[in-house]
Amino acid sequence: MDAPAYCHISFRPNIKLISTVRRFVNEFYMRLLVGQEVSSRLALATHELLENAVAYAADGETEVRIEVRGKELLVRTWNRAEPEHLEALKGLIDEMNQATDADEYYQKRLAISARRSEGSGLGLARIRAEAEMQVAYEIEKDRVCILARMTTDGEATR
Repeated sequence: MDAPAYCHISFRPNIKLISTVRRFVNEFYMRLLVGQEVSSRLALATHELLENAVAYAADGETEVRIEVRGKELLVRTWNRAEPEHLEALKGLIDEMNQATDADEYYQKRLAISARRSEGSGLGLARIRAEAEMQVAYEIEKDRVCILARMTTDGEATR
């Protein structure tokens, strides 16, 4: 198996940079991947994960890695977070992954977000429903990694 193709960015972002990174990811992976739909899904997941990472980064540092391994595509973000945010994140992702219908769960989160001022979890549900990716987390002390993963029908790269 060939080595994975990846892009890893580590930076002290702000909300304004997220759209720039999304455009870069879309353009970069459109040239590397088979099909614009796949690169668009990857860009959407990157955008939503970065929004979460930036919003909840305790120290302002965020990392993102987008990786292609044959048929598998992965987007990971890392940041440090406060304990209450980690617990809320775990609960949200666990609840989302227990839902059998991703679209129905997304609609539920839309209704909830209309009544909340912050922390809706809408972006994570959007990754699962619109980008059709699985979402998972890994937590080590105060450092969280959120992972979005999809498998394509065929070889993902050209």
